[in-house]
Amino acid sequence: MLILTLLLAACNLAGSELLVGWASTDITPERPVSLAGQFYTRITKHVHDPITATALAMESRSDGRAPEQAVMVSCDVVGIDKRLQEALRERLRQTLPELDGRKVLLNATHTHTAPLLREGWTEVPEGVMTPSEFRAFLTDRLSAAIAQAWRNRRTAGVSWALSHAVIGSNRRIIYADGGARMYGKTDVPEFTNIEGYEDHGVELLFFWDGDKKLTGIVLNVACPSQVVENQSYVSADFWHDVRNELRKRYSKDLFVYAMTGAAGDQAPRVLFRKRAEENLRRRMGGVSETAEIARRLANAVDYVYDAAKGDIRTGVTFVHRVEDLRLPVRKVTDAEVEQARKEYERLKNAPPAERNRFALMSRHQAVIDRHKRQASDRDFPMELHVIRLGDVAIATNPFELFLDFGIRMKARSRAEQTLVVQLACDYAGYLPTARAVAAGGYGAEIPSNIVGPEGGQMLVDRTVEAINSMWE
Repeated sequence: MLILTLLLAACNLAGSELLVGWASTDITPERPVSLAGQFYTRITKHVHDPITATALAMESRSDGRAPEQAVMVSCDVVGIDKRLQEALRERLRQTLPELDGRKVLLNATHTHTAPLLREGWTEVPEGVMTPSEFRAFLTDRLSAAIAQAWRNRRTAGVSWALSHAVIGSNRRIIYADGGARMYGKTDVPEFTNIEGYEDHGVELLFFWDGDKKLTGIVLNVACPSQVVENQSYVSADFWHDVRNELRKRYSKDLFVYAMTGAAGDQAPRVLFRKRAEENLRRRMGGVSETAEIARRLANAVDYVYDAAKGDIRTGVTFVHRVEDLRLPVRKVTDAEVEQARKEYERLKNAPPAERNRFALMSRHQAVIDRHKRQASDRDFPMELHVIRLGDVAIATNPFELFLDFGIRMKARSRAEQTLVVQLACDYAGYLPTARAVAAGGYGAEIPSNIVGPEGGQMLVDRTVEAINSMWE
């Protein structure tokens, strides 16, 4: 049974004044760092493009009612470390006591070319910024950005629209034996199909000042930003090009808020027709993959811009609820723990120069430790944020959530548009479907999962209940 702790916000009536503030900050480290996102150490050689954090502060006011609050911060990192969010909230309690720290949430764009936030994943050489040092640096930058966004609150209008752009593809390849492999080969006789669905919808929120000037755009895309995931430089991946392209088309001062939708089994990578894609970019002047994605997303914004500008709402229902959920952990079987022990011993005796040795040993040790604790540690605690803004719902989770779960939420939601935001408030690994677990492969095997399909469905059900209660 879910143990729920609700922070119920008063449901402001339609017509409440909406205040919105924006801020952005550079979170690029000034020293070499170890990059997150792979199973081997990558030390930065240079900065390809800056990584940033964008803060969006919202508050509604109406006569006789307590103000509603939400501060969201999108960060160009691979995932959110819970310690970072807790440290940030503690800082804000001192510097912004009027802001409810529980109404502050962080989400990650999942770029694989940003610094590590957690220790113990890969070895960090001497002289390189450690994860704890980067977290401290990030806490300083984010608290300043949130304070600035909060001070910048002004009466604002909002509009929303659904557009489309082909960005993500399902990355799990199925073979004749029923097994799956991430980024598997498709040009072999054993290939039968790609495992799951793709969502090319682009969920958009537009914010406007009192003169109907566009101040910022929220883009929710069911795809992580990992085009340049193997490189040894700092980069925001395709979101850097998206920001530049949108600012070129609309305003150099435009704020661009990136949200990654449910996309644990998605990637911005084609698995067939590769030569055709490469030839197209070459014939278009040698445009990069990240720039091509930016064009597609900017074109998606262009397509609905006039419709959004013609439907600006200055009085909307605004509700923000926070719940503490407990989801059942995926149990480690005896066979799985025995396999983890064998792999751990093999890696322990492998040459120290083996590239993935340290990270894979950590993964297998984690499985062994979970097996020892699972009789008592039966639940995984997570923080769920659900926001209603007009006819739009926003719902968060800390997982690399497989797309099917997000589709279930959207299909059952009473909101006109539902923005599912993964990798928010914490990082809790992949959350795969039962179909994916049956096929195996990276992302659906026990070292990748704290919570399994049963917990995923419970997350769907509770998220839908929380959303739909806001429309009753």
